[in-house]
Amino acid sequence: MVTREFGSSGLRVSALALGCWPIAGVGWTGVNEQDSLATIRQALDVGINFVDTAYMYGLGGESEILVGKAIAGRRAEVVLATKCGVHWDGGKAVRDSSSARIQEECEASLRRLNVDAIDLYQVHAPDPGTSFQETAQALERLLRQGKIRAIGVSNFDVAQMQEFSRHAPLHSLQPAYSMIRREIERDILPYCEEHRIGVCVYCPLERGLLTDGIRPGESYPAEDSRRQNSNFLGDSFARTRQMVMRLQSIARENGMTLAQLVLNWTVHQPGVTVAIVGATRPHQVLENAHALGRSLTADQMERIRKIVESR
Repeated sequence: MVTREFGSSGLRVSALALGCWPIAGVGWTGVNEQDSLATIRQALDVGINFVDTAYMYGLGGESEILVGKAIAGRRAEVVLATKCGVHWDGGKAVRDSSSARIQEECEASLRRLNVDAIDLYQVHAPDPGTSFQETAQALERLLRQGKIRAIGVSNFDVAQMQEFSRHAPLHSLQPAYSMIRREIERDILPYCEEHRIGVCVYCPLERGLLTDGIRPGESYPAEDSRRQNSNFLGDSFARTRQMVMRLQSIARENGMTLAQLVLNWTVHQPGVTVAIVGATRPHQVLENAHALGRSLTADQMERIRKIVESR
């Protein structure tokens, strides 16, 4: 597995991370504890050391609990990332990045994960009700206390990162990024490169949309959130399907699945340190891990660029 320095954090991470939102079962179907534990352990077995979870992945921290069980006895193999600042209240996601809430959530995450320290603690999303100064200083206090080893934010823009950085070190950003969602290329990725901020992008496969198993939203069960996702519907889905068909020929040239091609492309985009990809079964982890086993030629990368930009 390819590993990289993660910005200025001092952490060294695999270029692919295991995203642990799906294993909590919120917005997903066909998930069970046995497969979830096996999936996390399979990731460690193939050298994926970056495991990304969050308090609100699950209505009561279920994802963190599963991660804690899976990494028991293997803590030294893991760069453990989780998030604070968003919690569930009556089925509604509520943002609260106040100092007291962050301290409370960190203590609870440490208990659920059954660890002494979290390697990367991230603010899940900007909280309009709390100043960036208060949030940043709360994270810096946890850093001084040794309860976390690096500070990250998720879904922040450049101005928000600049304000946050006035009050605490900022080691990482977690933004959405994929072949069909490339807005961060304009200013966010260049800013992070300039300031040595590690970037771990999420949803590179767009929840299965950029894979060989592409299906329209109507084909998912009623409780699966993809059924209502606009990317899986109408004209957007049709344009993505056309793009996928063209990309599949390049994948076949390299003996790759489409998912492997997409992940390979993603981690080689300027400014991207890590691609977070979810999985609910061990065989999915194996397929993802093999994505970096082959190199795409300059000609293939250029062909991919033209296909992506023509969508």
